[in-house]
Amino acid sequence: MNPKPLALISQSPSGFRPRATCRLNPVTDNSLPRISKRISSIAESATLKVDAKAKALQAQGRPVISYAAGEPDFATPTHIVEAAVLAARDPKNHRYTPAIGLPELREAIAAKTLADSGTEVTAAQVVVTNGGKQAVYQAFATLVDPGDEVLMPTPFWTTYPEAIRLAGGIPVEVFAGSDQNYLVTVDQLEAARTPRSKVLLFVSPSNPTGSVYSREQVEAIGRWAYDNGLWVITDEIYQNLTYDGIKAYSITEVVPELIDRTILVNGVAKSYAMTGWRLGWMAGPLDAMKAAGNLQSHLSSNVSNISQRAAIAALTGPQDEVLAMREAFDRRRKLAVAELNKIPHWNAPTPQGAFYVYSDVTGLLGREWGGQRINTSLELCDYILDAAEVALVPGEAFGPSGYVRLSYALGDGPLVEGIQRLQKLFS
Repeated sequence: MNPKPLALISQSPSGFRPRATCRLNPVTDNSLPRISKRISSIAESATLKVDAKAKALQAQGRPVISYAAGEPDFATPTHIVEAAVLAARDPKNHRYTPAIGLPELREAIAAKTLADSGTEVTAAQVVVTNGGKQAVYQAFATLVDPGDEVLMPTPFWTTYPEAIRLAGGIPVEVFAGSDQNYLVTVDQLEAARTPRSKVLLFVSPSNPTGSVYSREQVEAIGRWAYDNGLWVITDEIYQNLTYDGIKAYSITEVVPELIDRTILVNGVAKSYAMTGWRLGWMAGPLDAMKAAGNLQSHLSSNVSNISQRAAIAALTGPQDEVLAMREAFDRRRKLAVAELNKIPHWNAPTPQGAFYVYSDVTGLLGREWGGQRINTSLELCDYILDAAEVALVPGEAFGPSGYVRLSYALGDGPLVEGIQRLQKLFS
């Protein structure tokens, strides 16, 4: 039945009034889903979910210590904030700007890519995005067709498989455990490769593990990818957060032949404590970047000009505070690993980059804790939150069960107190 038409308007002495009330009949055909299958199939971000739960408990007055969010606890460096304030006062920043980003920012990103990734790109090969997440999404959307396989070293950041599936692709997990320091080998990748494999996801330093591939490992994987005609999407957002004199080598620096088939993803969030500014980018071959820019012109247009001006200051200004933050992360890294490894059956390999400790807790599973049998890392994290008021992210968010991620991007006091609660809980 069709909805009744809008009521006719009749004239009264006082003017015009509706003769009848407009009523729209609800659709009664339930054969079509309200929400698209593509969107309804997306899993909620596990890291943000745990962090939100921890913050809700904190708001209730509970003394929860959260290691869930990958977010520096430092304020954004002052000179970056001042640049944003000046930008907000300039009327030229109140208007639309190029969808792919301000030319001067793209020039600064090209310079950083050459300096830190050893890869020469032009400003035309850079697209500025609303955070690294948008760059990840657009990279897969640009390259992947339905049915294409993406080789995804595991453990993986929780957003990667969802972005792949949104593009119609098939994420193929290639798992490396703590015995391999969470680093996959060429043999493992080759075993997972099929005629439908189109893209290799390569992340070093890794979220969630903090592992960093050596130059030799990067070269072996890069040459294998090139020889097999694969594209590479490499997430380098943690490239400036490495420790013990270790360098995070870019795959395009070590294997330059891959430049024509690689998209580099990066941003200012982690190194500059700018998570809330939502400023990332992607760089790669001109045809891929033109396609990604076309997508962005419809998806979001330009990133906030204020954030873009702040990012210019971040990339071109003094780096003293960035180095100080890295030193603090390094100190916390060593402390967290030392204290976690005091817990019986808890195995915390030392991360070489980022700001996470990815612990193997399989030794704690299959046992009774607090009068209940704990069989998975998800159950373990629920138990820890309830019994010790400590929030960790379970391994199920990043791949197989049996692991937990702990971020050490929080103050020294809470960092130690939370681990001490774990030590007491499992003593």
